[in-house]
Amino acid sequence: MHRLDPWHGTCNLQFFAGSSGSQHQGGCTAPLKLMRAERGENGRCELPLLHTAGGLVGGDQLSINLTLKRDSRCLITSVAAQKVYGSVGRSKLNPQGAWAHQNVKANLDAGSDLEWLPQELVLYADALFEQNLSITLPLNGSFLSAEIVRLGRTAANETLGKGRWRSSIELQRRTPEGRRWELVDRLEISDEALNGVHGLNQQPVFGTLVWAAPFPLQTERINTLLDAVREDRKELEGSMHCGVLPQGLIARYSGLSSRDARFWFSRIWARTRQERDLAAPQIPRVWPLQEHPLRPAEGSF
Repeated sequence: MHRLDPWHGTCNLQFFAGSSGSQHQGGCTAPLKLMRAERGENGRCELPLLHTAGGLVGGDQLSINLTLKRDSRCLITSVAAQKVYGSVGRSKLNPQGAWAHQNVKANLDAGSDLEWLPQELVLYADALFEQNLSITLPLNGSFLSAEIVRLGRTAANETLGKGRWRSSIELQRRTPEGRRWELVDRLEISDEALNGVHGLNQQPVFGTLVWAAPFPLQTERINTLLDAVREDRKELEGSMHCGVLPQGLIARYSGLSSRDARFWFSRIWARTRQERDLAAPQIPRVWPLQEHPLRPAEGSF
């Protein structure tokens, strides 16, 4: 897929708590488009973003800036899976290809709660994509992200080829003593890392979930939560691991199934809601799931 000029789409949104639940203001520029917001559980503003261009090509940029005012709650998702098309070797003028970029920045005020849950990212052969997620929140703020990437269109017997995927997650808290780093997570995966036995060993689906809790989790409590999260792996295929952050947890998936990654992450999502005494999540209406990922584990919530 080729275009004469790259896109630079922007989305600037602010969320604030209202008497009837959280609301938003702001807007987007092409190719990003805001869809109709819905009121979710606990007065949460649930907002899908649509990428109208049909996918990213080399040189495209997406910039998403989120501000959550005191006590606001929102869930941001995407209407469809995001495609990144190949660029290496596609142009005689630029045979080494060009990177597509996505930058997401969020700043949370006291008592606010952000859930960043885009649908799957699919890298075509020879695609170059870099994504950056930077979050700043207070001690009593909550942030949850779950992102899944498929490295190559495996259904078409396609691998990553000469493509590469880069990811950076930076999470910091504002404390009375100053800013405290809680996570700096940087990854780069090429075809060599995808296929190597010391890399993903030909497991084309990779995912990361991060939860920054709005309160400290004492040792007994976090251990109980981790035990439950590990139990939620039952009947799912792939390699799944989880561990603790200074005030939260991180989970990783690698395997063959984006469906199983989504199921496990959805169950962890439900666990984090339970830890905050919030209503169990409802799967966003725009997710094209034919099965309900929470049902096998519902009895334990």
